[in-house]
Formats: sequence, structure tokens, C-alpha cells
Amino acid sequence: MTTVPTSGAVGPVAGRDLTRPAVGGSGGPDRAAPWWRDAVCYQIYPRSFADSDGDGIGDLAGAAARLGHLRRLGVDAVWVTPFYPSPLADGGYDIADHTGVAPDLGTPADFDALVERAHELGIKVLVDLVPNHTSDRHPWFREAVAAGTGSRARERYVFRPGLGADGQLPPNDWQSAFGGPAWTRIREPGGSPGEWYLHLHAPEQPDLNWRDGEVVSDFERILRHWLDRGVDGFRVDVAHTLFKAQGLPDAGPGQHQDIHRNHLMPYYDQEELHPLFRTWRTLLDTHPAPAGAVPPGERVMVAEAGIFEPDRLARYVSPGEMQQTFNFAFLECPWDGTAMRDVIERSAAAMQAVGAPVTWVLSSHDAVRPVSRYGGGPVGERRARAAALLMLALPGAVYVYQGEELGLPQAELPDDRLRDPLWERSGHRERGRDGARVPLPWEGGVPPYGFSTAAPRDCWFPQPEDWAELTAAAQENDRGSMLALYRRALRLRRDHPASGAALKPEGPDSGAWFAFERGAGLRCVVNFGAQPLRLDDRAEVLLSSAPLEGRRIPQDTAVWLKHKEHDQ
Repeated sequence: MTTVPTSGAVGPVAGRDLTRPAVGGSGGPDRAAPWWRDAVCYQIYPRSFADSDGDGIGDLAGAAARLGHLRRLGVDAVWVTPFYPSPLADGGYDIADHTGVAPDLGTPADFDALVERAHELGIKVLVDLVPNHTSDRHPWFREAVAAGTGSRARERYVFRPGLGADGQLPPNDWQSAFGGPAWTRIREPGGSPGEWYLHLHAPEQPDLNWRDGEVVSDFERILRHWLDRGVDGFRVDVAHTLFKAQGLPDAGPGQHQDIHRNHLMPYYDQEELHPLFRTWRTLLDTHPAPAGAVPPGERVMVAEAGIFEPDRLARYVSPGEMQQTFNFAFLECPWDGTAMRDVIERSAAAMQAVGAPVTWVLSSHDAVRPVSRYGGGPVGERRARAAALLMLALPGAVYVYQGEELGLPQAELPDDRLRDPLWERSGHRERGRDGARVPLPWEGGVPPYGFSTAAPRDCWFPQPEDWAELTAAAQENDRGSMLALYRRALRLRRDHPASGAALKPEGPDSGAWFAFERGAGLRCVVNFGAQPLRLDDRAEVLLSSAPLEGRRIPQDTAVWLKHKEHDQ
């Protein structure tokens, strides 16, 4: 077992007390810092959050009724994923009307009531902006198909003639994120084979042409619409894909092997993105705000940008652009001390260079839930608890996906209930993301666990039969539950604001453990290795992801510490 010297709290670094700030390490917190720099935002996937009318589908009224859960949890904001009219080819991200409300989710009045209730509870509201594509049932796309080759309507999308003698081959080698070519050929109005259109996702999601002025102006209209309805910010879907390289060149051999992590793809990370985002930022900073919403200058945009090179990712949050960008390198990092520390250090350094916070995220509707991703079963749960304390101690913003606070595992769904386009597009090789989108269990011992009054078979996704102990009600008074851990962590996080000092994790090169300072005397220690870490008597334990063994931190455990002499 690693022995801790008298002058240190953990680890073999002689004479170094890792429960205390480094010399010159922190000043007081910046009380004037914008709310979003250290905010905790909770993601609601409406169809799976709460059903108010018994049709088996979660809705906006159900979400509004359950906002008290978020208030008790202690979050600062909520991000609501698409609730717009959609044929649901891709979970609502194939949008037919970017300013409407899907009838099965409610009405515009229901949305207004959700925003009003959230603001009453002190919770800010973010919504999704989906600018890369529309549904193929969007009026614009229907007009483009009907109008024919060379029409003005087709300029809003990316239409091109095919290659080969009869145009029977796609215009280039680009691949869809869901598998297969990123091009689909249409029938022209007369019935003959015609042009191809680009879709970086499902064929039902044609890509917009962001070099078209009408597309640019229409999305400014969409932003103003939701600002006028009181939203406090936007999460920008696939923000790195809007512009495609001029001439649509081939990606080339081998480039698609790691399609989701390769910023060099000719349809990722183009320079024209940044002037556009600066224009949007100006709009958010100047457009008038209705009562209850944050004022101009305090609204936030967060980029969903799948860029894994920290310095390039930081460009999305450089001054005058967005304020946050999801850190997918952290989300996808394995449970390994060396890898985690490297991601944290590189991310913090890149964001510090542009004056932006790191935006940490462990899960989302697109990712395997942490309990399952980190190994499943008791091991996965233990690591997910430790990962939660690690993330919540880090300086910067945090996003929590619904059910993460309950410790839900990835659900296993029957083949005939899968909806994710990945399932079909991969030839039934990839089950997709539906297992993270199963309705929340609120109470009771059997499905649908208070999510709906509908019969379990009538809910839009089935829930596992063994989730009774994971319901919010079952965890409510259990001090050892995941819910209790998140609530306690969010309270302590608020009481110990980040210092603003450079983040510098410390620990052995082996990656067996590392520690870092959050601020206000709070230190986080995470033990990844089999060797327990011994605490000295001066380290006050504020919170631990798992029971300690006396004064020892066992494997796969995170601890928040405060030195007993800190306030003396």
C-alpha cells in the first residue's frame, strides 16, 4: 500500500501535501464571472423524460411537471433536445419545422409554460439548434426535389450531378456518419434518374448549403424566434460540419477509417464556420430579451463539435464566438489514470489559451451510459461514481444527461424496437444509441416506473424489468445512492467555486492516481490503481464516491478533501 508522509495527503511524493493548494496556486473566485463558466446543465431528452398525457411518449408538459427534481438536484440550466416537428428518422434531429413544436410533444403554449416554470425555479433553458440539415419532409427540400435541376430551390441544399457516363456514381467518396455513402440519388420530376444530394447523416437528413444567403438569413430568424420565447441559449448540433470544402474533394483512401475523430475530413472544421459563429454571438448579445430570460450578453452557445485536437476545438470558443464546446475526448476516454490525466491537462491548457472554460461531459443521448461504458455491473457502477466526482470537481462547465444521476446502465432493447438509423445502415451490426434513450424510471416496482400511465408495451421504448431500485423515488432517501451522491456533490461544488488558477493534476507517471485542486480548499483525489492510498489526519473527507477503508482510498474511488487547517 502506498504510504502517505506526514506532510502529504496521498501518494509517494515526499513532502508534498496534496490536500492543500500549491504555493501561489489560487486566488479567490471571480465573483463577476458569467454564470455559464462554471454552470451545471442537465440534458432532457423529452420523449423519454416524463409523459403527462398517457400516450407512452414523454412531452413538454411532463418535463415541466418534473422540474422540481432538477431543482433538488441543484443544476443551473437545462438543455432540451429537439421537440420540433419531425418524422423521427433520427430521434428528432431530422426537423421539418425549426420553429414549431411536435404535436405528440405538446404545443407552443406548453413550451412557454416549461420555460416559465424553469425560470421560476432559477433554472435557465437551452434548446437545440440543428443547422447542418433538415428533414427530407421540410418544405424547402420538397420544393427542391420538385423544382428540378438548376433551380433556385436546390441551391439551399448540396445537389450535384453524379459521376460516370450516366451519372450513376456518387459525386465523391464521402461517407455518412451512420454508414454507407453520404449521397442519395433522386428521381427528377419527369421520373428519370437525376442529381445526388448530400447527407452526412441519414438519407432523410439532407445537408443545407451554408454558402447560400437564404439559409444564413433563415437561421437568424430561427435564433430570434426562440430568443423571443425566452430561451437562454443554444446547443449547436454538429457545429463542425456546416461548411464543406469548396469543390467537394474526395476524402481520399483511409480517411474514413476514423470518421468521427478526423478533423481533416473535407466536410469538417472549415474556416468559414468561425465568421458565422461570430455573427450568431453578436445576435445573441444584442437581441432584446423577454421577461424572465437572461439579458443580452449573458446568453450562451455550446458547440457540439466532434473535434479531438484540443487546440482546434478551442477555436470554437475563442473570444467573440461560442462560450462552451463539449469535450468529447473526455467522454470517450477509457477508465485509465494516465489517459484521463492527459485529456484533462491538454483540454485545460487549450481552453485557458483562449480564455474559455472546459465543458466536461460524461454521457448524452448519443453515448453509452457510463455504468456500462466503464465495465458494467458493480465495477461499472463504482467507476461511474468515481468519474462523476472527478468531473464535478473539475473547473469549468458540466453537462449531466438525464438518468446519469440515477446511475442507469445502458438498456438492452429487442431488435424489433430499435429505431436508431445506425441499426439499419450498418446492416444490423451496430445497435446504435437507443439503449441510452429509454424512459426514466421515476417510481414504483414495475415498468413504466411512473414515466407514463400507459401500459409498458405502449411506451415508445420499453424499460428493463430490473430498474425498481434505480427509480428516483427508491433513491430519494438512500444516502448511499447515486442520486444522493450527485446532490451532495452539486451542493459542495457550489460551496467551493473554482479558483481560476491553472489546472495542474499531480500524480505518479504510472497513472495509478492523480489529484488536483478545484478551489476554496477543495482537493479531488482519484485512485485508479489496485494499491490503496492512505490519508493523513489533516485531510477532512467531504465526499467519497465509495466507502473508505479507514483512512485509505480504495481502487476506483474519488474523494473530495479539505485540509483541516485551510480556514485557520
